[in-house]
Amino acid sequence: MTRPTFASGTDTLTRDALTVLQPGFTGTTAPDWVLRRLGEGLASVGLFGRNIASPEQVAALTARLRAERDDVLVAIDEEGGDVTRLEVRTGSSFPGNNALGAVDDVELTRDVAAELGRRLAACGVNLNWAPSADVNSNPENPVIGVRSFGAGTDLVARHTAAYVTGLQSAGVAACTKHFPGHGDTAVDSHDAMPRIDVDASVLDARDLTPFRAAIAAGSRAVMSAHILVPALDPNRPATLSPRALTELLRGELGYGGLIVTDGMEMKAIASTYGIERGSVLAVAAGADAICVGGGLSDEETVRRLRDALVSAVRTGELPEERLADAAARVRSLARWTAEAAKAGPVRAPDEEVGLRAARRAVRVTPAGHFTPLTEPPYVAALTPVANFAVGDQTPWGVAAELFRLLPGTETGSFSAEDAGRAVLDAAGSRRIVAVLRDEHRHPWMATALDTLLAARPDTVVVEMGLPQAAPRGALHIATHGAARVCGRAAAEVIAGAG
Repeated sequence: MTRPTFASGTDTLTRDALTVLQPGFTGTTAPDWVLRRLGEGLASVGLFGRNIASPEQVAALTARLRAERDDVLVAIDEEGGDVTRLEVRTGSSFPGNNALGAVDDVELTRDVAAELGRRLAACGVNLNWAPSADVNSNPENPVIGVRSFGAGTDLVARHTAAYVTGLQSAGVAACTKHFPGHGDTAVDSHDAMPRIDVDASVLDARDLTPFRAAIAAGSRAVMSAHILVPALDPNRPATLSPRALTELLRGELGYGGLIVTDGMEMKAIASTYGIERGSVLAVAAGADAICVGGGLSDEETVRRLRDALVSAVRTGELPEERLADAAARVRSLARWTAEAAKAGPVRAPDEEVGLRAARRAVRVTPAGHFTPLTEPPYVAALTPVANFAVGDQTPWGVAAELFRLLPGTETGSFSAEDAGRAVLDAAGSRRIVAVLRDEHRHPWMATALDTLLAARPDTVVVEMGLPQAAPRGALHIATHGAARVCGRAAAEVIAGAG
């Protein structure tokens, strides 16, 4: 492999500081500043929904990056399911972790991850910030939910391992997250600092088990969480904690791959430490790569972080050998991905595997005999506020798929306290299909459904979040996720087309 030729005057320390950064950028083509920084030592970039127009465009973008540096790591947050970047405007072709956990077929999970990886590799993406290995032990969790394989430790562990194996079989490095486990939180770390108050024995038996499985499966990267776990470290969140990253993850769990931080612009870090100080503390604690770019995506941010790391070394706050070690781990992963790309895919394409998985994940609870709809219904989407990881760009629901099967289907989105009455007024005499996410977390949603069912007991209910609330309606369909294929699977049941 040819190594990048660094710009003259870029010293080793500065190159290493750039190497550990994983910044984002705006636009669907590579900005000049990114190309220039690649020539100076930058080794990674992150892609987000704003960078995606089509697979062909992404392939052209990554080819341009590799023309500047052939071993660049191109990362993406592509979990499938609710969190998709490649299909941010259409909804994912893959049902997501909770649906896979509901099916509980590890071979299927492996196949889904392999196909997702194949598509990423075809676009030139070689590092995926996935899978989520969080055990969703708190059903009120506002950020994990259907991104988790489930609430059972062993189930999450076996599917995490299968996902890692499948993804990496396509030559795409897995980045298992969010260490040491984000499942038992009631706060989104995008908004504030979550805290998990459990004994070390609970953390070890419940939350760390899936990470052990991922490490055993060879996960090339692990992402840290911005969560405070007093049983580990009473003062610093895991991303900034030597106890969590160096002593536990490296030492006790024996992990030798790349440690990546969650986005440093998230408020759990940015509002408490600031991104510069946070980045220095993260590398000193044992992190190897600084993810930044979900909300910050300009050259000035890269310069500030580079300079903060260089300054910390020069003042003695950050050992130079620690920064050098971090940069070496980034380059090691880059070499692995480059070799994997040369080897090519090991599986044939399987375009329908996501839909098959979504169909198998559907759980139907009839309150009696249900006759499939033959006339176009009114689809009422009871829409919660999307968390930052999911975003609000990606369409969800069943309306588009029902329209395909029952032309004339109409839809509306409702979220106010009087949503139930508003739905009844909008639907008129048409059959109502109420589509919702996480009824158990939103009292207004439950009230709206009460109003609908009292007036129209023939309402069909589709739960596309965690199915924690008791099933009700003439037909209750739990999809275990809101991906496009989940909507299609539900629509097939409603229209009798499955």
